[in-house]
Amino acid sequence: MMGSAPGQSPDLSNAEIVDYTHIEGDGRVRLKLKDGSIIEVKLEIMNILRAGHDPNTGLPAYIVQSAPLVRLVETPKELRRAPSRPGTGKDQKSIPGFG
Repeated sequence: MMGSAPGQSPDLSNAEIVDYTHIEGDGRVRLKLKDGSIIEVKLEIMNILRAGHDPNTGLPAYIVQSAPLVRLVETPKELRRAPSRPGTGKDQKSIPGFG
């Protein structure tokens, strides 16, 4: 965010949520990795906050709360493995697909 000193958190006590409309594109980027895989990344916007003004420029300061959504589109066959069966791994408490 503009106007914050390095390492200093912005003051959000008076920040207000700003509504927005999507203007162009769907926000997706396709990337080809060096291993031959193709991933698609989309930035999911949760909120946009106006947090005052930058003291140096006078411009409004915005904070964007977002999360990246990553999808594997394609991967070379040599990188694939057979899925492990739940309950056969080392950690019995792990969530299937995340352990």
